[in-house]
Amino acid sequence: MSSVLLVSSAQLGMRWSMTRLPAPEHLLTVSIDLVAVAVVLSSIVAYALSMLCWLGALRDLPLGRAYSLLSISYALVYLLAASLPLFNETFSLSKTLGVALVMLGVVIINSRPVRTPDLRNAS
Repeated sequence: MSSVLLVSSAQLGMRWSMTRLPAPEHLLTVSIDLVAVAVVLSSIVAYALSMLCWLGALRDLPLGRAYSLLSISYALVYLLAASLPLFNETFSLSKTLGVALVMLGVVIINSRPVRTPDLRNAS
């Protein structure tokens, strides 16, 4: 879940920052919002930390289960972006239904118990 929270924060931070920074062709001609630059750099660090958490999850969980849990970040980013006014996003029936289906898939995939091979009887 740490990976999900970190990558979601990074996505939202990048989105917020990119709306406040000039286009590349204007970088030399306009002033740059240093807070937005700091948020971009923090988001990059959050991405790196999320990757470390992801590697830990891959060590302990089957890939199908770990990957399905990562998709929770799609729902989280959508819900936060549409809920918080600073992102200027809106809810829609089709997007909300899509997120609900993703979450249903996560629940279905993770509702089965994890089966680990019994290595004692493998020989």
